[in-house]
This record gives sequence, structure tokens and C-alpha cells, in this order.
Amino acid sequence: MLYRETGQFKANYTDDQALFPIDQDRYVIFGVLAVTFLVVPYLLNEYWLNAILLPFLIYSLAAIGLNILTGYCGQVSLGTGGFMAVGAYSIYKLMVAFPEVGFIPLVIVSGLITAAVGVVFGLPSLRIKGFYLAVATLAAQFFLVWMFNKVGWFYNNSASGMINAPPMEIFGFIITGPQANMYAQYFLVATIVAVFALAAKNIARGRIGRNWMAIRDMDIAAELIGVRPLMAKLSAFAVSSFYIGMAGALYFAVWLGSAEATEAFDINQSFLVLFMIIIGGLGSILGSFLGAAFLVILPIMLKNLMVDVMGTDSALATHIEFIIVGALIIFFLIVEPHGLARLWRIAKEKLRLWPFPY
Repeated sequence: MLYRETGQFKANYTDDQALFPIDQDRYVIFGVLAVTFLVVPYLLNEYWLNAILLPFLIYSLAAIGLNILTGYCGQVSLGTGGFMAVGAYSIYKLMVAFPEVGFIPLVIVSGLITAAVGVVFGLPSLRIKGFYLAVATLAAQFFLVWMFNKVGWFYNNSASGMINAPPMEIFGFIITGPQANMYAQYFLVATIVAVFALAAKNIARGRIGRNWMAIRDMDIAAELIGVRPLMAKLSAFAVSSFYIGMAGALYFAVWLGSAEATEAFDINQSFLVLFMIIIGGLGSILGSFLGAAFLVILPIMLKNLMVDVMGTDSALATHIEFIIVGALIIFFLIVEPHGLARLWRIAKEKLRLWPFPY
């Protein structure tokens, strides 16, 4: 009753192939955007924005990038943390060298630099796949973090080995540095994520996305029908690394403000983003958001519950948190291996028939 397209007629192929062909889907998207930009900033305090919403949005962008590579193209990667480091160190060098350039162009250029690095490390995918490709990208993770930690040029030979984001402004609001405006940061990150999530959705529905999915399903058959594995795989690595690089740039410059490669971009970051797309749903832009929300919000809720409400020791609470989150990940992999996005699709299918039997 609530989710039926009865009476919604399409007079041409353009309308039928629209991004959101059903009116209810468009209303939901517009509602989410309205809440994101018009309601949330005025209801939540700086703790919610800094501790939950900013990391959620940034990790969502990184999860979209990894989902493009793994979910849509079927190329397993364990180097997400390293590629985020490329984006972070790229924007740091650009902010120091070109302070007069706007922040958003620098974020995009950082993504492009990461895309070039991703293509280089994606070359092994032309010969290997599966477990061997995962090991190759894992090697990229360790090599990139080692390089940023050992080569002084990347952190301007700082004695501490850390990089610190210099202050930059957008429309008069400081968005990086210790004096940054938290609300301006939120609007900036939310806008970037919304625009590029829409772009990723359109790319996945187009010719390039269909080529990725053909390679994912069966690369030999895809090649026989005219899909070029070279272009498909390398384009997936480029687009994926572009998104991950932008996420790394925002992660360092907007959220952290300062970072050190071995701590901020270690292998745990790679596994965290990988778990996000597994729980959220492979091959789904919505799944990237759901998985990021799950793994960002749940640990905070568990820790607050165990420490503040139950009075558990903070160290013990951290270990229990790891156990619970790990158990929930295993539970989701067993009960619904296609992730939270699949549960959402099932709910919509049931709404189409409600209140009739199904």
C-alpha cells in the first residue's frame, strides 16, 4: 500500500531508466537530504558531529570506494588504509605548497593522485585474482605506510613524524586546523559525500559499471562478449582509489587534524572498511552507508552502555566491545551474507504486497 507504483506510468525509456523511477524512492532520498542538511546540524551538539557523524560520512565515502572495486568489480583489496594514507599525505603537501587554492579542489586533486597510485598497484590484477590479489594489495598497504613513515619529505622532516593540517577557509568559515568550525566541517563533508555517492550510483548503472559487474561474475565470459579486462579492472582501481583518496584527505584534514602513518592508516583501517561493505552489502551504494553506520555507531553505543550505565572498567569494556562486534559480524555473515542492504530490499518487497499474504 505504501510502496506501490500503481498509477505511476512511464511514457519513455528515459523515465523508465531514471535513477529513482518510483516516486516513493525519490521522496525518501529528498527526505534524507533535507534531514541531513536542514535538521541534523541544528539538533545535535559538537560531540555528536565530531564523534559520530563526521567519521560516519568519511567512512561511508571510503566504503563506497572499496565497494566499487570489491562489490562491483570483484577485485579483493586489503590496501584501503594505505590508499587513504596517500590521500592524506597528498592533501597535506598540497595544502602546504598551495595555500591559496581552495580546499575542495585540493581534495579532488588528492583523490586523483590516489587514483594514479591505485592504478599502479592494480596492475597485478591483470594476472592474478582472489587470494593472491588480496596479498598483493596487502603488500601495497604495508609498503605505502612504511614509505610515508620513513621518507621525511612526505611529512616535511618533522621531528615527531606527524603531519598537521594548516588552517583553511571556505566562505569565511575555518574548516581545518584547531580553530575549525565543526558545523562548517559537517556541511562540507556531507555535501562531498552526497555528490560523489550520487556520481557512484550513476557510474555503477552505466556502461562502465556493467563492465565491472561482467568481470566480477565471470571474467572469461565478459572478455568473450567484448569487455576489455584491462580497462575494466584498471578503471575500477582508479575510481575506487579516487574515492578512498578523498576519504583519506577528509579523514586527516577535517576530522583528525593531525596524523601519523603507522597509527592512523594501519592495517586495521583496511579491515574496518572491508567489514563495512561486507556487513552493509557488497555491490550496493546504500550498503556502504549502512555498514559504515553499523561499525561507527555500534561500538560507541556499546562503550557508553558498559562504562556509563553498567560501570564496567574501560579496558574491560573495550575487550567486550571487540567480542560483541566480532560476534555480530559473524552473525550477519551467516544469517544474511548479502548484508543490511539485502534486508532493506526484502522489506521493500514485502511493502509492495502488504497487507496481502506473501
